[in-house]
Amino acid sequence: MRLLITAEHTSARFGGEAALALHYFRVLRQRGAQVWLVTHSRTRDELSILFPGDQRIHYIPDSWLHRWAWHIGSVLPDQISYFTTGFVARLATQLVQRRVIRRLVATEQIDIIHQPMPVSPREPSMIFGFGVPVVIGPMNGGMDYPPVFRKRRGSVERVLLGLGRWGAQMMNRLIPGKRQAAMLVVANARTEAALPKGLCPHVVHVVENGVDLGLWRPSGEPSSVAPSNEAAATFVFLGRLVGWKAVELLVHAFKKAQVQAPMRLIIIGDGDERVQLEGIARSQEVLAESDATAVAGTIRFMGWMAQRDCAAELQRADCLVLPSLLECGGAVVLEAMSMGKPVIATAWGGPLDYLDSQCGVLVPPTDRDTLIDGFADAMVRLAKSPAERERLGRNGREKVLREYDWDVKVDRIVELYEGAMRGHSLGIDAAGVKGGPSR
Repeated sequence: MRLLITAEHTSARFGGEAALALHYFRVLRQRGAQVWLVTHSRTRDELSILFPGDQRIHYIPDSWLHRWAWHIGSVLPDQISYFTTGFVARLATQLVQRRVIRRLVATEQIDIIHQPMPVSPREPSMIFGFGVPVVIGPMNGGMDYPPVFRKRRGSVERVLLGLGRWGAQMMNRLIPGKRQAAMLVVANARTEAALPKGLCPHVVHVVENGVDLGLWRPSGEPSSVAPSNEAAATFVFLGRLVGWKAVELLVHAFKKAQVQAPMRLIIIGDGDERVQLEGIARSQEVLAESDATAVAGTIRFMGWMAQRDCAAELQRADCLVLPSLLECGGAVVLEAMSMGKPVIATAWGGPLDYLDSQCGVLVPPTDRDTLIDGFADAMVRLAKSPAERERLGRNGREKVLREYDWDVKVDRIVELYEGAMRGHSLGIDAAGVKGGPSR
């Protein structure tokens, strides 16, 4: 099998969906597979370190259209910029990728193409017409806020999102990538329901995220950092500091919880809301201004950290907390589980795909006060019970090993590649109708 992976970004630093292409490429490359990668040059520095001198990685440079889209999008809300200027930038990348892919298919005799991102089920794909089967996904989306929190979107944002979803239906009629694909891979039933009508009918379910067990491992394994021996339980939030992550609710929950049990909270990540969040913590008299003052009863903001540093902090912690209200995936949940850490998360979106009562605590987003109280109660409960933390963490680790190890996930995706190639060789098109093979 000669495989080509194409993605907007291939990066662990960019997080989220950008890591998917990286892990597929990494694992398949380690196995000695014949695999090529086409991605944006923004990730060149990172990939050059990870895969020095690899001639099978091809980079798409920035254009004036990319730069224009970035400047306009930087002043828009995240969700709006993703669907507008971000969409323009992604199409611009795919237009250039098409030329590179066409050349590689001809010169390297590529058998199959995999487009793992963007993960949006509604976004059209320009990856079509190369004479080989194309697999798109795993996609994950079709989400909205929990009903009581939907006013967190402004009226203008709601209107623009509605127009964007209508426009996606039209764009998928004009751009036939997802209609002509050999297979569409989705993370869950919610995402399948969000697919526009008239696309490829061959839809397969595979949860998109996995875990690099070489990095995210328990503290008891070799070469890892020893866990903290402090009496206070350490809770960690790891992610972007943006509105839909709802970190302000976590700050209020911590304020209530820390008077009932010794604990501290570490917030790792950066974003538009950091200054505001630090202000809330300061007004609640729980902000630690430095490492020296990050004692029981305080919140320490650590800023952005490289993945290995994030892993080291999580190894020293007792529990991950994720109050997000719009988390389609939530790879950080699996990363914590793989390290044997229990997770407290909002019972909405991606965490529901991974967590259950045997490995974490899911807090229903009934309303704002109930969500704050639910996180506070769960933090107190786990802070007071090392035995329960150990039990939940052990169960989570076992679940990851069974279902979410990247090696296990790559085995599954290779099966899908083989199925798509068999269908192509039999001359079965995206509608399941036999015809002559296109190559």
